[in-house]
Amino acid sequence: MLLQSSLHNQNVSLSSSLCCSRPRPLKISTCTLRQTVCFRRVPIRCSISKVHSYGTLDYERRPIVRWNDVYRRISLMKNPELGSASVLNQWENEGKTLTKWELCRLVKELRKYKKHDRALEVYEWMNNRGERFRLSASDAAIQLDLISKVRGISTAEEYFLKLPDQLKDRRTYGALLNAYVRYKMKEKAESLLDTMRNKEYATHSLPFNVMMTLYMNLKEYDKVDLMVSEMVGKNIQLDIYSYNIWLSSCGLQGSSEKMEQVFEQMVQDKSIIPNWTTFSTLATMYIKMDLLEKAEESLRKVESRIRGRDRIPYHYLLSLYGSVGKKEEVYRVWNTYKSIFPTIPNLGYHAVISSLVRIGDIEGAEKLYEEWLSVKSSYDARIGNLLLSWYVKNGNTDKAQDFFKHMLEVDGKPNSSTWEILAEGHVRERKISEALSCFKEAFMDEGSKSWKPKPVNVSAFFKLCQDENDTASSEALIELLRQSGHHNDKVYASLIGLSDIAENSNDNENTDDGSQTLLNQLEDNL
Repeated sequence: MLLQSSLHNQNVSLSSSLCCSRPRPLKISTCTLRQTVCFRRVPIRCSISKVHSYGTLDYERRPIVRWNDVYRRISLMKNPELGSASVLNQWENEGKTLTKWELCRLVKELRKYKKHDRALEVYEWMNNRGERFRLSASDAAIQLDLISKVRGISTAEEYFLKLPDQLKDRRTYGALLNAYVRYKMKEKAESLLDTMRNKEYATHSLPFNVMMTLYMNLKEYDKVDLMVSEMVGKNIQLDIYSYNIWLSSCGLQGSSEKMEQVFEQMVQDKSIIPNWTTFSTLATMYIKMDLLEKAEESLRKVESRIRGRDRIPYHYLLSLYGSVGKKEEVYRVWNTYKSIFPTIPNLGYHAVISSLVRIGDIEGAEKLYEEWLSVKSSYDARIGNLLLSWYVKNGNTDKAQDFFKHMLEVDGKPNSSTWEILAEGHVRERKISEALSCFKEAFMDEGSKSWKPKPVNVSAFFKLCQDENDTASSEALIELLRQSGHHNDKVYASLIGLSDIAENSNDNENTDDGSQTLLNQLEDNL
C-alpha cells in the first residue's frame, strides 16, 4: 500500500506539472480523471515478485540482485573447504564488484540456513579489505555471534576484548550475552548482564529475553518470573518474544492455569498482538501436557494468524499436527502449503515426512520422499535419515541397509546422524565392531562439531560391551568422546563413569547415574 501511495503521488505530481506547462489548461473533471487513470491497477505486485525490484517498476529492467547469484555459488561449492573467499575472489576476477549492502545481505541469507562458517568467511574477506568496507558495531555483533558458533566461546571472548571501544555498544554486549546463554554459561551471563545494567545497555527487552531463555533451559523457572518482574518494575515494555518465552516457561512447569493467565495478560496488553508463534507455543505446551483438544484449538488459531508469504508457520503446523496424531490435518496443511508456494524447500519436506513417520504412515512418508527426490536441488541427509531411522527402530535391518546404499547412489552424503542410526542398528543386532566403526565415521564427519551422539545409544553400546566382556571397544568409544570434548558433559561423564565401574569392580569412585538426566534431555529435544 505504501508503494501504491507513493506511485499515486508521483503520477499526480507529473500530471500537475504537465498541465501547468500547457498554454491553455484543459478542464478535466475529477470523475473523468478517475476513469482515465486507475492507479490501483498498476501491476506492482508482479514487478516485485518476479524481479525483486524492491519498489522499482518493470520498465526499469533492474536485474535480480547479485548477492543471490553469489549465494548460490557458495551453497553449491563442490569443494566447501575452499571457503567463501574463493567464490568472492572469482566473482571480482570476472570484473564484478559487490557493495557492502549486498555482502551483508549475503551473510543474512547464509545465517538463515545455518551456514555459519561460510557467513563468517564473508566477513573475514571484508575485514581484509578495510579500505573498501567500513564495519559498524552491528557488523561486529554479527561477527561475534558467528565466531561463537564456528570457533567456540573462548575465541568469541577474545574477539570482543580486541574490539575498539567505539564498537563496544549494546549490540556487541548483547551478542556476547547471547553467546554465553547458548553455551549455558550462567555465571558469566549474569555477570555480563550486571555490566550491561551499569552501562545502561539493559533498558530494553532483548537482554532480558535472552536471560529468560537461559533460565528456562536450565529449568530455573522462578528466575524467569524474576526477569519479568524486573522489566515491569523498570517500566521496560514486554514485547511479543517476552510473552512467548514466559508462556513456554509456564508450560514447561506443567501449569496450564498459569500459562493461560499469562496469555490473558498478554491479550490485555494493548501494545501486543498475539502472533502465530504465540499459538504454536501454546499448542506445543498443551501437547506436552496431553491437553490435545486445547492444542488443536491453538493450531487452528495458528493458521488464522499466518500473514504474507511466510513458510515457517506451515512447517510448525505440519510438525505439531503430527505430534497430535492427526494424519488428515497433516495432509490438509501440506496441500494448502503446496497450493500457495510453487516450490517447497527441504525443510518443508522434512516437516511433513517427519510427521508422517511419527504417526506411523510410512507408506505416505515414502511417497513424499520419492516426490522430494524428483524436485530437490540437493540431497539433504536429514530427510533420508527419517526413513532410515524408522527402518532401524522397527527391526527392518535389510531395508535399512538397502536404503543406505540408495542414499549413496543418489549422491546423498551421510552425516554424523546417519552413521549413528546405523550404529544403533548394529547394537540391536549385537554387532560390536560394526557399531564401533559407524561411531568412528560419525565422529570423523565434517559436521560432527555440531553433533552429539544420543546418550541412549552410547549407554546401549556400553551395556553391550559389558555383556560381551569387550573392554577394548568400550574404551575406544570413551576415547572418541574424550577427543571430541563430550566427556565433560555431565550425562556422558556419568555414562563413562558407569562403564568404568562395570569394567573395574575395584573402582570405588562414587558416580552418579545419569539415566534420569538422559531421559529428561531426550524428552526436551522432542
